[in-house]
Amino acid sequence: MINKAFKKITLPVLWLYNIYAMLLFVSLMLIIFPFVILASFLNSVRSGNTIYRLCMLWGDIWFPLAGILHRNIFEVPHTKSKPYIFVSNHLSYFDAAVIVKTFRQPVRPLGKKEIAKVPVFGFIYRNAIVTVDRDNAEDRTKSVEKLKTVLGKNISILLFPEGTFNETGNPLKSFYDGAFRIAIETQTNIKPVLFLDAYSRMPYGKLFTLSPGINRSVFLDEVDVQGLTIDDINLLKHRVYNIMEEKLRAYNAAWIKK
Repeated sequence: MINKAFKKITLPVLWLYNIYAMLLFVSLMLIIFPFVILASFLNSVRSGNTIYRLCMLWGDIWFPLAGILHRNIFEVPHTKSKPYIFVSNHLSYFDAAVIVKTFRQPVRPLGKKEIAKVPVFGFIYRNAIVTVDRDNAEDRTKSVEKLKTVLGKNISILLFPEGTFNETGNPLKSFYDGAFRIAIETQTNIKPVLFLDAYSRMPYGKLFTLSPGINRSVFLDEVDVQGLTIDDINLLKHRVYNIMEEKLRAYNAAWIKK
C-alpha cells in the first residue's frame, strides 16, 4: 500500500521533470542550430566533426541541468587518435543522447534514415551521422560504403549490432553481421562500449519516463581483427557478443532478467 501511494505521489513529479527536461533539450538544440547550419557548408569531414563537437557541447550543458551525471569508465587505456569500430548495446531512445557524452572524439554513428525527417533535430542528425534505410538493400549497401570511407579518413564509426531495442530480458539480443564484416574488410579493430544505465534513465517503449541519476558508459578492451578474413565473421561476432554479455552480467545491468 505504501509503495502504491508513493508511486502515485512521484508520478506527477516525474511528468513535470520530463516536461522540463524536454523543453531544455529543445531550447539548447535551437541555440546551437544556427551554428550547425554554418558548419554544414564546410567539407564533409570538417562539417561532420564540427557538428559533432557542437552536439558534445549541447550534451555538456543538458546532462547536468537535467540532473543526469554521466561518467565514462575505461577498463583499459583508450587511444582517441586511432579509428575504431565502436559497438554498443541498445535498449533506449536515450542512447542517442548518451553517444555525445560517451565518444569524445570524431565519430559517425549509423542511424535510421526516418529520424532525419524530424524538424531541426533531423537536420543535425543527418549531418552528424551516416543514415540507413534498413528496408532498402541498395541504401544499406551505400551506407556501408560511406562507413568504410569514414574509417579511411581516420574517423571512428559506431554501430548497434543488435539493430533494434533489446526487449528479451537477456543481456543482449543476437547480433547482425554488419559491424564485423566492415571490421574485417577494413582491418579496423572493434572496441565494445557498454551503455549501462540508459535503460534505467529511460526504459524502452515508454514515454515520460526519463529520470535523473547516474549514467555510465564502459569502454572495454579492443578486439583485434588483424589477419581475419570474411570466413571469420561468425567467429568474431560471437567473440564480441560473449565479451559484452559477460561484462553486462558482471556490472549487474538493470534490464537482465534471464
